[in-house]
Parts: sequence; structure tokens; C-alpha cells
Amino acid sequence: MEFYQYKAIDEKGRIHNGSVDAANVADLEMRLGKLSLDLINYKQVKSNTKRVAGSGVKRRDLITFCFHLEQTSRAGVPILESLQDLRDSSDNPRLAEVTNAMIESIEGGSTLSEAMMQFEDVFGKIFTNLVKAGEQSGEISQVFLKLGESLKWQDEQAAQTKKLLMYPSFVGIVVGGVVSFLMIYLVPQLVSFVKTMGQELPAHTKALIFVSDIFVNYWYLLLILPFAIVGGIFIGIKTSPAFHLKYDELVLRVPVIGPILKKIILTRLTGFFAIMYASGITIIDCIRTGEEIAGNKAIAKAMHQVGQQIADGMTLSDSFETAELFPPLVLRMIRVGETTGALQDSLLNISYFYTRDIKESIERLQTMIEPAMTIVLGGIIAWVMFSVLGPIYDLITKVKI
Repeated sequence: MEFYQYKAIDEKGRIHNGSVDAANVADLEMRLGKLSLDLINYKQVKSNTKRVAGSGVKRRDLITFCFHLEQTSRAGVPILESLQDLRDSSDNPRLAEVTNAMIESIEGGSTLSEAMMQFEDVFGKIFTNLVKAGEQSGEISQVFLKLGESLKWQDEQAAQTKKLLMYPSFVGIVVGGVVSFLMIYLVPQLVSFVKTMGQELPAHTKALIFVSDIFVNYWYLLLILPFAIVGGIFIGIKTSPAFHLKYDELVLRVPVIGPILKKIILTRLTGFFAIMYASGITIIDCIRTGEEIAGNKAIAKAMHQVGQQIADGMTLSDSFETAELFPPLVLRMIRVGETTGALQDSLLNISYFYTRDIKESIERLQTMIEPAMTIVLGGIIAWVMFSVLGPIYDLITKVKI
């Protein structure tokens, strides 16, 4: 929605000045017409309704939006009536605001996709482009069905990603807390007793004392350091494209977690690629959109190279093989899809293949983390006990009875 200042005239010839939100000039004229006013001239001031109305619309709301429009369009209900029903039944007031604004925009002469484009922060380019393709092909209900399924899949992948990152973080925090307690409180008391024995301390005991002193004297630095590192990375990503690219490349190389994150990104790309391609969007446009939704600069760069190679006449499978994005099995599936004309099915099979692989990888990772953390914590405790009790044992063995 745009914000207009207008000058209009009523039936008695009186001039009226005011301001109003409208989707476009036609919508502005229609709104004034309802007030028995004729537009003389106007001035567009600002466009802030989109930000206000769009905030607070979540993925679950969009799933409901897609399901509602898919069902009503399949039943032959006009779009305006469908949106009105959705607005009146929505539990989310923000979604109701967006829907109402879209209704007013369509009444002003816009298409559904054009109305959605005013709320790009809610729907995104891919969503609106797919709806536009559905309007042109007459398969709007099928587009909403695929979008709803894709959003549900995204919701599942988001949950999987959270499990992948949050569980190790939680266990790491617990282990860090236990280690900090040992080094700051327990070790200094035990070491003070060992020092009173007056004998030469072994190297591992000296190392324990050194580490404990760092925790005791510089605990505030150890507390600030993680936040400083995260803040530095965030600033580097925001200010330096080269740093952002290097960081994203490094993330994909992190053992265990990096390959899983790469599979999650590639699954999202192939899933959207299949939907867009089935909706009649060209391969080049699918690749360009893939750059935008990759969420990783390294993969976005590879997708850009793929697009250039396809534009130069190379096949999709050869382009992906050159970019080294997919393993040989996936490349073979893409090549078969190109040869048989069933590229959409091949892309959906790749998405399914990776989805199952991701789930299994995360489950394996979760089963490995707990014993790994237990071993690490046990090793640290064993080091502390051995470093403290070792000198005591040596002293006892030297006592002559």
C-alpha cells in the first residue's frame, strides 16, 4: 500500500485536501469515489503500510493462507471472496491486515500477485513469482498446493536445523560450566594443599595450575571472548562481502556439521527449483532465484556460475558437475531427468533423497554428541584428579615406615 496526499472535488464543487492509503492510483480514485469525491491531483508521500502490516506473519500463517486459497480456488470460489473469508477467520491480526490490504488492492484493479508484491517482506519474491506463473497458466490452485507443501517442508527443516545447532550448544554450555566450576573453585583448593607438600610438581600438575590461574584471574575475559568473537564475525559479514564469502565457505567445511548444513541448503534449492520449473519458470530464472534463497554466499556463487554456464549453452547436469555442488549420484539423477524430460521428478527425488539423509545424519549426530561430551568431561575430571592425587601418592610412597 502507498500513502497519497490528494486534492479532490465533491458534487457541490468544494475542494477537499487529505491523505489516504491506496494500492495504486486506480485504487485511490475508487476510494475517493466511495466518498463522492473526484480526484483532481495527488502526490505519493511514502510507503510504510507494508512494513507495519507485514510484521508478525509467520510461516505457519502462510501455510494456512496457502491451504485456504488452494481449497477455495479448487472449488471455484472467486479470489476476493476467498480473501474476505480468510481475513474474517484469521487468528493473526497481522495476517488479517495484510489480507485486507490485498483485498483493497485487488478491488483497485491489481491482480493477486501484484497485491502480494506490495508485501514482499511477508511473501517473498519466489512466492509472488510462483503465484504470477499460476495466474498465467490457470493452475493457481496447484501452485498454492505446492507452496503449502514447500512451506511445511521448510518448517520441518527449520526444526531439524535448530536440533542440529542447539543440542551441541546446550551440551557445550553444560560442560563449560562444569569445567569452570572445577578450575575456579575446586582446583585452587586442591592445588593449595599439594603445594604445601614442598616437593617438585610434575608437568601435568603445573599445566593444571596454569589453566586454573587463567580461569581465576581472567574469568571475565573468558566470559566476554565468545561474545566478542560472534560480534566480530557478525560485523565482518555485514561490512565485508569477501569476509562473508570466506566465512560461509569455512562453515561448509566444519567437520560433521558443515556437510549437513550443505545438504539442508541443497535440499531447499532443489525443492524450490522443482516447484518453479513445474510452474513454467525458465531454468535460468530458477537458477537466479536459487542464488537469492541459498542463504550461503559460497553456494550462491556456485549457483551464479551454473547460471552463466547454462546461458553459454552447457546442460544443467554438466553445469552442476563443474560447480561441484552435488555428488555423482545426484548428478546422474539430474542427467536422467534432462534426457527423459522428467527434470521436475528428478529434482523432487533429489530433495527427498537429501531430506531423508539429513534426518538420519542429525539423528546419528545426536547419538554421538552425548557420549562424546561425556568422554571429554570424564577426561578433564581424570586430568584434575591425576594431577592432584599423583603428587600425594608419590609423597606417600616415599614415606618410610
